[in-house]
Amino acid sequence: QVQLVESGGGLVQAGGSLRLSCAASGISFINYNMGWFRQAPGKDREFVAAISRNSAYKTYVDSVKGRFTISRDNAKNTVYLEMNSLRPDDTGVYFCAASGNMWSPNMWSPREYGKWGQGTQVTVSS
Repeated sequence: QVQLVESGGGLVQAGGSLRLSCAASGISFINYNMGWFRQAPGKDREFVAAISRNSAYKTYVDSVKGRFTISRDNAKNTVYLEMNSLRPDDTGVYFCAASGNMWSPNMWSPREYGKWGQGTQVTVSS
């Protein structure tokens, strides 16, 4: 049974930091590209960042470049999202996702990902 379990969310003031984790089980983690998405109330799910199987490639949405860092530890079957200089518009439920597809310029698309976690809430207060 495939499971992606996010943790590390919470309430933080603007300018603060959080580190999200996503632990995978039931899959051969090293064979999957991993992504982070977020969804604010009343909005569509939005791509945040993605990382390739061996960490050679990373991509970010423009709004988080320079503030967020995606990384992974294949020995621990875990992907991370380090978030710094948080802003109120970073608020939302953050989901991790796994893609068995080849790395491509389309890693921003939710359709590339076949497995999803349940999400963790991040709230940034002003």
